[in-house]
Amino acid sequence: MKIKQIFTLSVVLLTTLCASAQQYPSINPTAVFTNAEGQEETGTIYSGSAPLTARFYAYAENVGTYNATYEWHFTLEGEKEPYLVRYEEDTNYTFTKAGTHIVELYATFIQGTDTIRYTEEYWLENVPIKVTISESILEMPNAFSPNGDQWNEVYKAKKYQSLTEFHAYIFNRWGQKLYEWHDPAGGWDGKFNGKDVKQGVYFVLVKAKGADGREYNIRRDVNLLRGYTDAEGGSLEQ
Repeated sequence: MKIKQIFTLSVVLLTTLCASAQQYPSINPTAVFTNAEGQEETGTIYSGSAPLTARFYAYAENVGTYNATYEWHFTLEGEKEPYLVRYEEDTNYTFTKAGTHIVELYATFIQGTDTIRYTEEYWLENVPIKVTISESILEMPNAFSPNGDQWNEVYKAKKYQSLTEFHAYIFNRWGQKLYEWHDPAGGWDGKFNGKDVKQGVYFVLVKAKGADGREYNIRRDVNLLRGYTDAEGGSLEQ
């Protein structure tokens, strides 16, 4: 009987200790990243181009009656002071600057004389959220062939990444503006007022700015080739 009572008491004590341990608040900072194409990825490490929007979640558990405060610290790798601090449990931010961004959540939970902190010491032993924004790239071709063969039908950027500003304009040889677009994924289909323009040489002007601060001022000829075909889908140039 005594053995059974001791065993029962041990189980009760163990259950009480486990329940007590579970009551302490904890955090598990995580982000949901959304790129320029609208694709989402969840995690704590991300590499991509700007602009990149992220939603940061504290995922605090066992808060109960604790009074909680939150500070999201955004710091560029290699720097000591954060360039931004947000005082929300969950927060949004759009990254437009190239480099590696370190995101740490400082959380404090207070209940009476009991204080639990996840601050500097916590992040010395734990891995923060890291967001790496690539350097900018912008390349424009010098030709395209809008002839209905499904290859090179639209004049657009041949390659681009981490652009925070983009403006492109198409002119004819007399300086008349035929088309403009402000999304690097867009382009010109070789039409003006809904009608095909003639085969020939046109002119493109592109002004853009990268996440790394680089400014682009591209001026070049555009060869519109309606008779050109490429069954392999190759490049005209470029």
